[in-house]
Amino acid sequence: MNQLPVTEADLHAYADGLLSTTRCEEIAVYLAVRPEEQARVDAWRAQNEGLRRLFDPVLDEPVPARLSSGMLGWSQRFGSSVSPYLVRYAAAVLLALSGGVGGWTLHGAMQPDGMLARDDIAAHIGIAPVDAAFARQAAIAHVVYSPDARRPVEIGADQEEQLVAWLSKRLGTTMRPPHLGSLGYELIGGRLLPGDNGPVAQFMYHDAGGQRLTLYVSNKEQSGRDTGFRFAQEGLVNVFYWIDGRFGYALSAGIDKGELARVANAVYEQLEKKSS
Repeated sequence: MNQLPVTEADLHAYADGLLSTTRCEEIAVYLAVRPEEQARVDAWRAQNEGLRRLFDPVLDEPVPARLSSGMLGWSQRFGSSVSPYLVRYAAAVLLALSGGVGGWTLHGAMQPDGMLARDDIAAHIGIAPVDAAFARQAAIAHVVYSPDARRPVEIGADQEEQLVAWLSKRLGTTMRPPHLGSLGYELIGGRLLPGDNGPVAQFMYHDAGGQRLTLYVSNKEQSGRDTGFRFAQEGLVNVFYWIDGRFGYALSAGIDKGELARVANAVYEQLEKKSS
């Protein structure tokens, strides 16, 4: 029997572990002589793993009261046969669809005085939910795009002027990426992403070892205020973020918090010089 052709859907299913053993063996043979395709599959698997690390801890958190009450009624209606795990997953889906506010925002934020806060006390130390949501979006964008081996950015660093012109036009201000070569990080390029208040710019960097970090820049015009550095962590992703006038900035990477703070300070200083 002739082997079936390998489609894009087959590759995605292979990366997700959804194929039969026989079909997996056929795909493995196909990939063995196609290193570029193998690199794509590896990147998808890395993205999957990153997203699992980012969101799996949510399943261990208490279901918010406003959702658990509704799930309780649902369970009573359908009887004891409803699995408590199904109830938790249903609550998770409802919360995701409602925008992810409340206790399921970023797990921590740091004020300039260095105090690390959980979501449930964030309001008491002045952390607005919109700020935490912004940092979470930056972390998700980092996890989605940084593992991509073939096309992590839309426009590469070799076309930096084109990248600057494109992003500046879309965000309404000069959007030139900071240069971090003195810290060991070189620009890979950037891309345009959708955000809550319009387009978002993402610049990506890497070091000699292949470690990547991303700078996420969003138009935060509706906030109209400045903040100091804040820190948040989602899975293995650390984020330093701040708001400066009309824009929000978030630096994300899977590196030590101290190292990321050093880079964040350098980014902030360069942005300040450009705006002065």
